Amino acid sequence: MPQPLTRHNRPQQVLDAIDAANASLSDADREAKFAKLAQSPYRFFRGTNHLYWDDVWHDWRFALFGGLPETQTWLQGDAHAYNFGAYGHHDDAVRYGMDDFDDALIGDYQYDLWRLAISLVLDARENVGLSRKGIRKALKKLLESYHDELAGHVRGEAPMAVTLETAKGPLAPFLEKVTRKESRAKMLDKWTTLDEDGRRFAVEERPEKLARLPAHLSSQLRKAIEEEYCNTLSGARAQAEEDHFRIKDMARRLDAGTGSLGLERYYVLIEGGRRLEHKHEHDDVILDVKQQTTPEGWRKMNAAEKRAWRAAFPHEGTRHAAAFSAIAEHPDIYLGWLHLGDRVFSVRERSPFKEDFPTHKLDGAKPYRQLVKQWGRILAREHLRGARALNQDDPARFARNVCERLDGRLEPFIEVVSTLAVTYADCVAQDYRVFVDACMPGYSDNP
Repeated sequence: MPQPLTRHNRPQQVLDAIDAANASLSDADREAKFAKLAQSPYRFFRGTNHLYWDDVWHDWRFALFGGLPETQTWLQGDAHAYNFGAYGHHDDAVRYGMDDFDDALIGDYQYDLWRLAISLVLDARENVGLSRKGIRKALKKLLESYHDELAGHVRGEAPMAVTLETAKGPLAPFLEKVTRKESRAKMLDKWTTLDEDGRRFAVEERPEKLARLPAHLSSQLRKAIEEEYCNTLSGARAQAEEDHFRIKDMARRLDAGTGSLGLERYYVLIEGGRRLEHKHEHDDVILDVKQQTTPEGWRKMNAAEKRAWRAAFPHEGTRHAAAFSAIAEHPDIYLGWLHLGDRVFSVRERSPFKEDFPTHKLDGAKPYRQLVKQWGRILAREHLRGARALNQDDPARFARNVCERLDGRLEPFIEVVSTLAVTYADCVAQDYRVFVDACMPGYSDNP
């Protein structure tokens, strides 16, 4: 008689989880997503956020430096190195920070900080080639800067956003280049064409990125924009000219993202005409309409927590908008939502300045430490804003409690998180190899 075995089989757990997470995808979308996951351990990590949440949800280490109601805030939910980048919206000012809140939820600050630290290790190995010692130094800088930003808030210091005027280290030339090379006009030239009939999406010119909508879906989306989305904008619509939201064209967005690949996504071109705030002429606006699902952390909540979640957020469009408004350094005035059948979509402006920082171009460990120092401060400012939205009567509550938990224990905190980040990155590399061997046989990946 065979001996009974437990299900403690990491390789099979990983494969089962990936199958379950992608069960609803079409064969074509699954093939495209798996090809992206197979590119590298870091890309695999980015596209399997569900594995991270499965692993850390009940981790005992939270209790050492948090794990309390007072150390919870709005989380980014998928914090990693390439969720930082240049962005800018209706005011055409270029900033650097996080601008993707599809997985945002409320929870302990360490969920974000751990995931960001793990991504740093994977990014530093893959794109910068840092030694183990160099990675440890970068992790120390990340965690110190996060703490320093919170401590400064407790002392009453004013936060400083990363802009063209304030950027330091490698971010200064990066933002200068983005400002010089990107613009609203260039974005429209990339995604649209202009002829005697007006501006339309460049579907024929970019078939790998855009596709025409079938008539029934086009009609459904137009109605949802006009009758639902515009009514979620509060004061923004009232400030606009009458035809500001007139729809000029619509298209399906293809092959976008990694973890979100397979979700429905559309671009909607609207008239624009005048800025809602500054009242100057400007070009057309592209609205990014993206299907929203529950964030990965939601799956780990118990029944009571899920009931409370749904009472607070009737659907994921309201959750996304609440999170974006709470934690974004510069909320989007086009932020809203709509429904298509039983699916809910967020709506926001497509940024003319969206650009990832190319970490592979950094020359050595010192500029990388300068960069990750900004990551720590940016994440801390997000958490401070998120906590302020949750505790309006005591805005400093979160920062004060986290700093009290770390008081006199910053070095042990750095050691615990750094060790976790390095060892979990090793686990990601193992999981990645299991995935490639089982799901992508013969795939030639980077050594």
